[in-house]
Amino acid sequence: MSVFTEPRFLSSALVVIDMQNDFVVPGAAACVAGTAEVVPAITRLLEVYRRRGLPIVHVVRLYKPDGSNADLCRRVSIAAGGGIVEPDTDGAEIVAALKPSPGVRLDASSLLAEVAQVIGEHEFILYKPRWGAFYRTTLEVFLREHGVDTLVFAGCNFPNCPRTSIYEASERDFRVVLARDAVSGLYPKGEEELAAIGVKLMDTDELASVLA
Repeated sequence: MSVFTEPRFLSSALVVIDMQNDFVVPGAAACVAGTAEVVPAITRLLEVYRRRGLPIVHVVRLYKPDGSNADLCRRVSIAAGGGIVEPDTDGAEIVAALKPSPGVRLDASSLLAEVAQVIGEHEFILYKPRWGAFYRTTLEVFLREHGVDTLVFAGCNFPNCPRTSIYEASERDFRVVLARDAVSGLYPKGEEELAAIGVKLMDTDELASVLA
């Protein structure tokens, strides 16, 4: 790694993408294979970041029942009744194991209005309308205001939202880390391509050690 891309963990934030029941729980509406298996690793990362008092951002999707705010490729199925992460449903909620406390629920109306939801002293939820966490969101402003220059990514599902968000972060000159055992759908060619743009790939054990 170069001096320009080497992570600065004490000024980092953990970004957890789309770890919602409909995408994670086996048998759920849009369960992504392999995502339930990364919950323990993400839980550990969350514990580390909470203990260090470093920022955590849970980025979520919310699809209105008529599909009007969904990606074009999903509008037909959602409008036909194939509801996914509908506001104010259990399917839209963050997986219980990842919440800072059991009573936390998404404030869908505020999130859809692009207002970050505070769920802990240094922990927040942000809604994204498309694949990337930076697209039409306040994420970059939020991170800059908190003095963050390094992002550690985890979540669901690498080929779609995590990958897009990583490239968006790189475009904005953030130093980027992918917790490779805490993201579903990762594959060897993807790892090679990330390394080629200066992304550091680390396991949860390594990250926990660095931040101990």
